[in-house]
Amino acid sequence: MSKKVLIVGGVAGGASTAARLRRVDEEAEIIIFEKGEHISFANCGLPYHIGEVIKERDKLLVQTPEAMEARFDIDVRVMNEVLSINRGNKEVKVKDWVKGEVYTESYDVLVLSPGADPIKPPLPGIDGKNIFTLRNIPDTDLIKGFVDDNKPENAVVVGAGYIGVEMAENLHHRGVKVSVVELAPQVLGPIDADMAAIVHNHMRTKGVDLHLSDGVKAFREEGDKTIVELQSGKEIKASLVVMSIGVKPSTKLAKEAGLELGETGAIKVNKHLQTSDESIYAIGDAIEVVDFVTKKPAHIPLAGPANKQGRIVANNLAGAKEKFVGTQGTAIAKVFDLTVAATGNNEKQLKEAGIDYQVSYTNSKNHAGYYPGAIPMTIKIIFTPDKGKLLGAQIVGYDGVDKRIDILATAIRFEKTVFDLQELELAYAPPFGSAKDPVNMAGFTAGNILKGMVDVIYWHELEDLSNDTIILDVREEVEVELGKIDGSINIPLNSLRDRLDELDKDKNIVIYCAVGLRGYIGARILIQHGFKKVKNLSGGYKLYKEIINDKEESIGNCNTPDCEQMNTASNPEEGQIVGKQLANNQAGKRVQLDTCGLQCPGPIMQVANKMKELDEGDILEVVATDPGFIADIGAWCKSTGNKLIDSCQEGHNFTATIQKGQGRREVANGDTKNKKTMVVFSGELDRAIASFIIANGAAAMGSEVTLFFTFWGLNILRKKEEVKVKKSMMDKMFGKMMPQGSEKLPLSNMNMFGMGAKMIRKVMKDKGVDSLEALIGQAKLNGVRLVACQMSMDVMGIKKEELIEGVEVGGVASFLSDAEESNMSLFI
Repeated sequence: MSKKVLIVGGVAGGASTAARLRRVDEEAEIIIFEKGEHISFANCGLPYHIGEVIKERDKLLVQTPEAMEARFDIDVRVMNEVLSINRGNKEVKVKDWVKGEVYTESYDVLVLSPGADPIKPPLPGIDGKNIFTLRNIPDTDLIKGFVDDNKPENAVVVGAGYIGVEMAENLHHRGVKVSVVELAPQVLGPIDADMAAIVHNHMRTKGVDLHLSDGVKAFREEGDKTIVELQSGKEIKASLVVMSIGVKPSTKLAKEAGLELGETGAIKVNKHLQTSDESIYAIGDAIEVVDFVTKKPAHIPLAGPANKQGRIVANNLAGAKEKFVGTQGTAIAKVFDLTVAATGNNEKQLKEAGIDYQVSYTNSKNHAGYYPGAIPMTIKIIFTPDKGKLLGAQIVGYDGVDKRIDILATAIRFEKTVFDLQELELAYAPPFGSAKDPVNMAGFTAGNILKGMVDVIYWHELEDLSNDTIILDVREEVEVELGKIDGSINIPLNSLRDRLDELDKDKNIVIYCAVGLRGYIGARILIQHGFKKVKNLSGGYKLYKEIINDKEESIGNCNTPDCEQMNTASNPEEGQIVGKQLANNQAGKRVQLDTCGLQCPGPIMQVANKMKELDEGDILEVVATDPGFIADIGAWCKSTGNKLIDSCQEGHNFTATIQKGQGRREVANGDTKNKKTMVVFSGELDRAIASFIIANGAAAMGSEVTLFFTFWGLNILRKKEEVKVKKSMMDKMFGKMMPQGSEKLPLSNMNMFGMGAKMIRKVMKDKGVDSLEALIGQAKLNGVRLVACQMSMDVMGIKKEELIEGVEVGGVASFLSDAEESNMSLFI
């Protein structure tokens, strides 16, 4: 006996139920009621039609009533609204809005797919003529018509979920200046604040004004404008306002019929998608689902799960017993040329659910770096701290994000671990991926944490570091010029093994690089050389800088239509002056530099090297594919005295034009010279310690410091290990009789055959005073010049190879030159 199935609502859930049911049951009588005029449309494409990315409106119509009736033999009744359900009689009351008639229709099975309604809070002035919501085709027509006819100069989008962010982008494409107002401290709630910081910075570079942690208090009209009053007291004048603060499940029918609602306020269903009435099923945005990760009730309105639910209900109506096991919230959004994706739970959700977790960040390119167009993505994965079971993932990047989030969503669905990610065999060819795919790399990094290969620290923990912590930057010097974490010291990774004696093994060490990889390598070096308290900054300086930039709102807005300017020049007027200088400087040659495929610090290092080859006034035109290049090149030019003429983005290429030597180099304390010089004649421990304490103090106060080591003072700079160099017999005798390195220096008084020196070192350690070796390391990191007297070296038979790294060899003339420019000279 055939069933009569009534379906309330079309679009994703209702239409998919009807189509699947017909495919599995040719005899069923199927009727769809849709209160609007469109049975199935591309809800997610609505903002893009307003932005004219999707130019033809008809392309939004996935299925017409006529086509559906013809293909599936389904009775499709548009403009027919179901008003009520009589569960006792198993019938519904329907209003035909075209005929103006009300009628009843009986059912054997009823499927509710009413969707969700846009939230419209009772704010003063919210019904103003310029204020719109976006949920369906008629809403789209109204907004697009308003933009077409009125050509608004500015707009306010209230709410920064997926639709809100997409509306901001598409209005921007139409030439509208957009402000986004969001009550939460971030856009895109499914991602965490650290990943959202990248999105915030990117949106600001596109000219979007963000008003975060600030809600709307009221609206009022002034002429043809709407004034948006914020809770902070700010006011924004707009020609257009789009409300996009979220949706609520449409439960009126179900509630009035006495069906049970869940904890979230949505319709409660069982694992087979039946409501509290076994003859009534419910699907889509109106129902409460099980969060796949936490197993707790949730309301997650997404098109993908709605389609799957429709298929399951149809199969169950045909006699199957299929289950809907939950929604994990996999979603993706385009934010201008950035792609943002998430799946599973974020940190906020896991904290609310009381689930313990661990986090890891990686930064990988979408395909092989040597193949043109390689561009990075930041991946955050969240997993259990015991077995590494995946709980969630978030990605922000450009190309290839969709592929990776789908892999991670699949891994979560099948309850895989970070170690399983390591084992995935994914497609590789240079244009499409890497031999170690970004997903593999995420698994390797997380696995290293779980296996104890490295301990990690996160950006938000840096504020709570103890005073006995060394923050070690293992990036190259050119990278440090672009910015660093306050209080950090720099030892490039490739020099780390040779400079271990500059670090105190008894102190906590936080190590960082650009994205975490070199920091991991550096941590492994330290750990295997006896350092016990080492942590690597997960995500590196790149993520840290994004978060700091977001907090300071330091990235400027773009203001050119074709080439979106990044405004990294410190002064727009200065940039105009440079343009005039450039026009007048015809002698300077133009040189092009292609750094595409290189990740930070590659582009900046290539710029620095190329600049050495150029003459004053020459122009360097650089193209890169590293998104951080635009901000980096501005900082580099500012610190090196070169002039950034312009910088922009064209597609996935980031370009900059630089003139050599036309800028003003930043000086810590102005242009006044503030030098200190010291002659270190003594080779005794206490005097050596005093020399370096004074030198470090002076350097910390902004002074340029030179230490000139002569005669016995040279022993402070000697390496502790034997160095094979060719020497005369006399020189060898001198070498044997003198202390070899700082660790062998005697005290000037109370040396007691070396016991005094050991005692003073112990006292210094107990009282938290840095050792001489640590002081020497700090001096080099602080830029103190260590100069060995060439004449004294010759007399005492000491070769340059025997001196520690970083020591210059100079004569008396070079020292006197420094001394003449100093306002303090000491002899120790």
